[in-house]
Amino acid sequence: MQDLRKPVIILVRPQMGENIGAAARAMLNFGLTEMRLVAPRDGWPNPKAVAMASGAAGRVLDQAKVYPDLASAMEGVGFAFATTARGRDLTKPVFTPASAMEKARSHEGRCALIFGPERAGLENEDVARANAIVTVPVNPDFPSLNLAQAVLLMGYEWGREHLPPEPAPLQRRPDGELPADRVEIERLGDHYEDKLAEAGFFFPETKAANMRLNLRNMWSRLSLTRGDVRILHGVLRQLTRR
Repeated sequence: MQDLRKPVIILVRPQMGENIGAAARAMLNFGLTEMRLVAPRDGWPNPKAVAMASGAAGRVLDQAKVYPDLASAMEGVGFAFATTARGRDLTKPVFTPASAMEKARSHEGRCALIFGPERAGLENEDVARANAIVTVPVNPDFPSLNLAQAVLLMGYEWGREHLPPEPAPLQRRPDGELPADRVEIERLGDHYEDKLAEAGFFFPETKAANMRLNLRNMWSRLSLTRGDVRILHGVLRQLTRR
């Protein structure tokens, strides 16, 4: 069963199976699973699309529906965005991907994102059937995006509220890349303080307490990972090995 809160991706007259498959991968990167195809040039199903889609084949392509025209493909859709760098001769609201997806999230009904053929994009007759236009603010001297890039960009803007705040979720990072906790930092400080004391670093005695305090304060200011802590322990052990 499709999640009715998520946008439908409609590919109008897509020309190459490989591009359909790449678009499916881009969709699934951000949790979008409903693809509708309008008159694909090479028919459907397309083995080249399946090969390119990789893991997205079963979850997106196997459920994709084919329609003869855009009007029928918008069954159940309450608000549709036409993605195009053209179409400004038609009087319609124009959104960026970010503002379009903000509106999609607030819309009570089903939304659709419409993408045109790879070579020329949507025709004015296609754009006329949408409620609004989405245009990516790219280099005006080269505004062309391929199909998968456009789908990926819109998918990212749709899913960004649910993305982790850091590039890699903590639970997926190698242990050495995780931030060191305060106990690990404290033990590192103890190790260095002990070895520096053996080497006579804290001298004269009247300044020793303040030197220890400043050193401890320095450790607390550093953003160290667990891997960093292990390296610093190892450096000190090697330097003090007899």
